[in-house]
Amino acid sequence: MTERTDSPTLTDRAAAARRERLEREAEALRANLRRRKQQSRARSTPAPDTDKSDGCDISCNER
Repeated sequence: MTERTDSPTLTDRAAAARRERLEREAEALRANLRRRKQQSRARSTPAPDTDKSDGCDISCNER
């Protein structure tokens, strides 16, 4: 019996299109990871307090 190789092969044009798509996907994944890391860093750092001049809140001004 003769063995058949039924595996499809890509044309040069299809292979180039596939490479371009994979490159775009890889760049999108890297951008997404950068964005997620930035968001994570922003969540982990405490928010700066706006008014800590005398340690008194608004109710201290009403006296």
